[in-house]
Amino acid sequence: MEEENKKILIAYFSWDGNTKTIAQKIQAQIKGDLFEIKCAKPYSSNYQTVLKEAKREQQERMKPELVTHVENMDEYDIIILGYPNWWGTIPMPIVSFLEEYDFSGKTILPFCSHGGGGLGRSVSDITKLVPNARVGRGLSIYYSGGSDLDSKIKKWLEENSK
Repeated sequence: MEEENKKILIAYFSWDGNTKTIAQKIQAQIKGDLFEIKCAKPYSSNYQTVLKEAKREQQERMKPELVTHVENMDEYDIIILGYPNWWGTIPMPIVSFLEEYDFSGKTILPFCSHGGGGLGRSVSDITKLVPNARVGRGLSIYYSGGSDLDSKIKKWLEENSK
């Protein structure tokens, strides 16, 4: 990634650890600041229950309260944004995060972990929430990415370079 003088934030929401692992791998390659998006009320650890919770949140547009906040968002030029694909799009904690800050003039590079749904409509949904930001090409990683995860990340970062 040839963004030499750009400050990078790697912000992620992770339910089962897959997205966190990918975020850490990205950080190892580009040295950005790592930030975990955490909810005031944690999700269930049961997969079937969390699916129901996530679906209800999306249907009712319920935005969870976050307990972690970026105090110096103005300093960042590039936000690498990670999340699991829930019901074909971003989970509602990502909506809460995107609505909390002004992303005007910033670049957002989305990545998601998934169990078969790829990026779904997540990139277009992010683009709608941050109309004054540049949203780059997304990266979808099946579960935790497998043995070629590092090369997938490297290629994606290169594709998103100017």
